[in-house]
Amino acid sequence: MSLFLDLLFLLGGLALILFGANYLTDGASSLAKRFGISDLVIGLTIVAFGTSAPELVISVISAIDGSAELAIGNVVGSNIFNVLMIVGCTALVMPIRVEKSIMTNEIPLVLLSALCLFFMGNDTFFDGATANVISRIDGFVLMLFFLIFMRYTFSIAKNASEEDTQASVKSMPLWKSILFILLGLAALIFGGQLFVDGASGLARLMGVSESVIGLTLVAGGTSLPELATSITAALKHNPGIAIGNVIGSNLFNIFFVLGCSASITALPMGGIGNFDLAVLIGSTILFWLVGWFFKQRTITRMEGALMMLCYIAYTTILIMK
Repeated sequence: MSLFLDLLFLLGGLALILFGANYLTDGASSLAKRFGISDLVIGLTIVAFGTSAPELVISVISAIDGSAELAIGNVVGSNIFNVLMIVGCTALVMPIRVEKSIMTNEIPLVLLSALCLFFMGNDTFFDGATANVISRIDGFVLMLFFLIFMRYTFSIAKNASEEDTQASVKSMPLWKSILFILLGLAALIFGGQLFVDGASGLARLMGVSESVIGLTLVAGGTSLPELATSITAALKHNPGIAIGNVIGSNLFNIFFVLGCSASITALPMGGIGNFDLAVLIGSTILFWLVGWFFKQRTITRMEGALMMLCYIAYTTILIMK
């Protein structure tokens, strides 16, 4: 019965989170549009926040509940899933043409975020500490990086034309926008609590650590909005959106989600080790290599399949460990 309840909490919580993220994004986008905010800014901020809202809710609630491994594992696992599985799947549907500016500006930012997490998560090596912890100071530093990234994002929006927008904003009455925002927030908070309770219970029943559950099951579940967005874009013959989707989500996850969680309470790394952080860094480098070299600035179907195989291999090693 306990297994059934944990699974019910897990699936029910995930459904509420996805429902809440969708409603919150639609409501906030419509409200922003009503106040004259451009589609591009909405796409780069509110829509990006909406697709990463599941990671934010799960990590913050996990941090408050004392499940630090779930909070960190969710972020690290989601970012690995985003790069290897989402980009890989999208490239299988349609080869992705990558803009030069993305290769020289945005992807290095993703690598910087991964390296930041690696250095912050290795206190025992760099500082001689007794345990590896993402401290509150680390959290504030990550939040500072997020503010810099947002400044960069708005500078891009200011220099871009309205035709460059990727956002598709639904117009709705003011009362409906506010209702959608409130419903979305309620569903995110309640669903997040259910999901964390279910994932923690499942980890105990299966005899595995919360870090493994966070790196795999929770990470894959919370990345569903990004996966759906990228696959839909590819089917609409616009696979390039997948790149921006993945980059924005990965930067948001480390700089804001983990920064916000660590600012609330220090997060011990626990079972999240250098192997996982090395895979995170390596997946970003692979992302950059397949985009820049081989068939120049195009991620082909073969390269997409390679990225997916790398993710399967990583997951298999985690389970076997």
